[in-house]
Amino acid sequence: MKTIFAKQIRGNERKWYVVDAKGKNLGRLATQIARVISGRNRVDYTPHVDNGAYVIVLNSGAVAVTGTKEMTKLYRTHSQFMGGLKETSLAKMRETHPTRILQHAISGMLPKNRLHDGMLDRLKLVTGEVHQFEAQKPEILSI
Repeated sequence: MKTIFAKQIRGNERKWYVVDAKGKNLGRLATQIARVISGRNRVDYTPHVDNGAYVIVLNSGAVAVTGTKEMTKLYRTHSQFMGGLKETSLAKMRETHPTRILQHAISGMLPKNRLHDGMLDRLKLVTGEVHQFEAQKPEILSI
């Protein structure tokens, strides 16, 4: 028996999907989107080949979280200088950069190798209901 490896698909052969994130749970939505972007939902998944799809997320700032995460969940960045730690709560992040909440969650679920940046480029986050990717004829992804 031979192992079959998938070949790299070209950009125009990739599928496009649309997801509405309004009211959906942050973690559960992020795992499903990460599976589609990395290509793990395909039958011919191969770990070293990037055969994922494009995903457009509408209302990406309106994701829901449970419990007290709105005030207690913190996003930390460090400038690598002494005392350079900055902490931002989820509520503050939702006001300033609403799309970064979902982008940060999905980015943490993708593989940490040289395929990561290409996969993250195929994630299109939109704050409203209307997107500019109608020419690609995206399919609705039910989550």
